[in-house]
Amino acid sequence: MKYRSTRSNTEVTASQAILKGLSDDGGLYVPVEVPKLDKTLEEFSQMDYRQVAYEVMKLFLTDFTEEELKRCIAGAYDSKFDTPEIVPMVKKDGGFYLELFHGSTIAFKDMALSILPYLLTTAARKNHVKNDIVILTATSGDTGKAALAGFADVPGTKIIVFYPKDGVSPIQKRQMVTQRGDNTFVVGVDGNFDDCQTGVKKMFNDKALGKELAEAGYQFSSANSINIGRLTPQVVYYVYAYGQLVKRGELKAGEPMNVVVPTGNFGNILAAYYAKLAGLPIDRLICASNENKVLYDFFVTGEYDKNRQFVLTSSPSMDILISSNLERLIYMIAGCDAEKNARLMAQLSEKGVYQITEDMKKQLAPFYGNYATEKETAGRIKEMFEKEKYVLDTHTAVASAVYEKYKQDTKDTKTTVIASTASPYKFTRSVMNAIDGKYDSMTDFELADELCRISGVTVPRAIEDIRTAPVRHKNTCAVDEMEAMVKSFLRM
Repeated sequence: MKYRSTRSNTEVTASQAILKGLSDDGGLYVPVEVPKLDKTLEEFSQMDYRQVAYEVMKLFLTDFTEEELKRCIAGAYDSKFDTPEIVPMVKKDGGFYLELFHGSTIAFKDMALSILPYLLTTAARKNHVKNDIVILTATSGDTGKAALAGFADVPGTKIIVFYPKDGVSPIQKRQMVTQRGDNTFVVGVDGNFDDCQTGVKKMFNDKALGKELAEAGYQFSSANSINIGRLTPQVVYYVYAYGQLVKRGELKAGEPMNVVVPTGNFGNILAAYYAKLAGLPIDRLICASNENKVLYDFFVTGEYDKNRQFVLTSSPSMDILISSNLERLIYMIAGCDAEKNARLMAQLSEKGVYQITEDMKKQLAPFYGNYATEKETAGRIKEMFEKEKYVLDTHTAVASAVYEKYKQDTKDTKTTVIASTASPYKFTRSVMNAIDGKYDSMTDFELADELCRISGVTVPRAIEDIRTAPVRHKNTCAVDEMEAMVKSFLRM
């Protein structure tokens, strides 16, 4: 299995794609062909999460041996998850909530970022890399902490995380700035997530900087979902969820299901699309946006336009106007024409907007886009708590609210899996205020204790750990100072 850049058709192996993160031409790596599942749906229904992970990932990462891949999976999906299932699935109000947040940082990013350090260090050995690998990452809140936790004190690596200083939740920020590990470096940027992401991509594409790094014994790689080492483990979610539905008798093998994904950078829903292309019976891919509804507008009009007001919402991990992984889908619907895709991405970079053709738009038929306002998101949290005594985080609430709209619009009653992407404990203030305004005067940790009391869900270890942890990272910078911060940390 080879991987190809979306902007030049340059081909590399899976391990090389994981190491590089981003292609030298600025493109993203995509599989030359999405492989087909080689186990039956009944077989998947009898497997635990680790077994499904191996059967799916072996198809995408073909230059990893069975022993290497199984070692990566065993190291990733272990006791750091607070449930032996790794990913529980609960039926609430007609939907199946796939709880992807039981890892060490209580967000779905743990699922892929727990395994990425193992994949990356294995890939480095395979390709005889002598340099230290510098993980350079922009985060809208969750990727940063999950990457920091995954790479902390991993030999031969350093990790630098940039986050929007005023654009993450108090708990998300505290999780990052208290991170231990001599190889970790966290910087708050005076700007939004798109500024952070653009700054990181600029450094990746800077040839002179790459040469300087190499001379100092370093090379960049990415922990963002632009790295196929992040994307491939996400395909596993949907295969596992389908198997579980068959096991429970909620689906007959071969019967289609829908998936709803709260979407910012488009990686998680793209992974579901890859699962569909691999042969999993997914019918509709329901893309849920918050008030930064650039993806909803794109699915309706075929025009991607980031020239709009950036809205700070209660679901900050989705506060994104440049959905990087959408490029992988654009490349596919452009007939895998790298030149055509590169032209569209150049228009996005230069003018902030591009328009796809009618023929390309027709290929988006499996996708349905909609969005939830802040009021609708809060309303759905309150409704689910009152109806089911089940507490959604703000991102999952966006997905749940959009699913309700989808059912109204289409009258489609297929069995549906909703990706539940974070613990409500990560966004306690927004969640508790949605349930009842009386909680507004409490501190963040008082809110966590109150959430525990009303929900019966134990306060996660991730929250207990940061109650008294000292702040270790106090760095902030302007957008144009990001490169200087990197060089300072690396003593270049």
